[in-house]
Amino acid sequence: MPIANLRKFRKDIRQFLEQTLQIQQKLSYEYVKANAPELATIWPKVVANNDKYFKREATAAELHDVLSKAEMEMLARLHRHVLDEVGNIRLKRSPLAAPTRVEPVDVNGVTAEWQVMPGAAEDRVLLYFHGGGYITGSIKSHRPFTIALSQATQMRVLSVDYRLAPEHPFPAALEDGLNAYRWLLEQGFQPGNIIISGDSAGGHLTLGTILSLRDKDLSLPKGAICFDPATSFDESSHSDSWYSKAETDPILADIGLFWWVPAFLGIENPADAKNPLVSPLFGDFHGFPPLLVQATPPEMLFEDSQALVEKAKEAGVDATLQVWDGMVHTWQQVGLGVWPESQEAVDKVSEWVKNLFAST
Repeated sequence: MPIANLRKFRKDIRQFLEQTLQIQQKLSYEYVKANAPELATIWPKVVANNDKYFKREATAAELHDVLSKAEMEMLARLHRHVLDEVGNIRLKRSPLAAPTRVEPVDVNGVTAEWQVMPGAAEDRVLLYFHGGGYITGSIKSHRPFTIALSQATQMRVLSVDYRLAPEHPFPAALEDGLNAYRWLLEQGFQPGNIIISGDSAGGHLTLGTILSLRDKDLSLPKGAICFDPATSFDESSHSDSWYSKAETDPILADIGLFWWVPAFLGIENPADAKNPLVSPLFGDFHGFPPLLVQATPPEMLFEDSQALVEKAKEAGVDATLQVWDGMVHTWQQVGLGVWPESQEAVDKVSEWVKNLFAST
């Protein structure tokens, strides 16, 4: 049984999510049949233990060995395939795709892609880290959204395909994020013309990258934009709402979240979940650049976003939390071109970026 209850959402959101779920199920079935029939026997374990996790009958730590690393890798490949295909479908209906200049690029050994809309400033860069729980997601899956951000901000976007878990657990993605930023500096881009941004896990990587740059005494970017960011992988920091809001979080609740945490932290030698680079909510935000966070109350991560912004403000950061009620996790890109609130969120980013550059 699904954890999330789509009846909690208004009709147009519910119908869109139901249609998307049907597409994902079809893509999953075709992938499993052609590539990994054994996944059909693994998925019931995911469903059963995900139920235990959200009923608080077992913690993610207690469920860390339910799936082998090989099984995690098979599931990860399935999720990646489905998300990339959904991204392709969205890109086909996007009116922004045709005029965009898209150029693959190697950034210090990390695969990335320039996405530049006509009129974008050549000297200003939005360094973007896609979401996907550090397990899935890619340049391809998020291309419709990042292209929209290039148009909205009038900045060129450098979208990064950082390494993913479980094949590459922490700190692989963080190393790639730092390398991408250093590469921009090596190309002559000024820190004051760079904004780092990302959604969900990409928002988490945005925070970790800037905290690491600050700790290494390197020049920081102009600002940071986080869409529904993950802020903590430490289970003890999760409030009751983390579990209760699963009912209104169809993006996160039904994917088998219990195994994503150990996959990211590492199976053999797990990272310390209280390390601020693993859980930025435990970090020191003094000296952090201006920060914009967007979030929605129904999602599991909402209270963490609130806590993040408050902690940043206490450290003297110019931090802003923008809230849209009744949405789903990462609605900005999930419903782009369909829900008016998705475009509103992108428009608010445009306004924030314009004001940020106007302030200097």
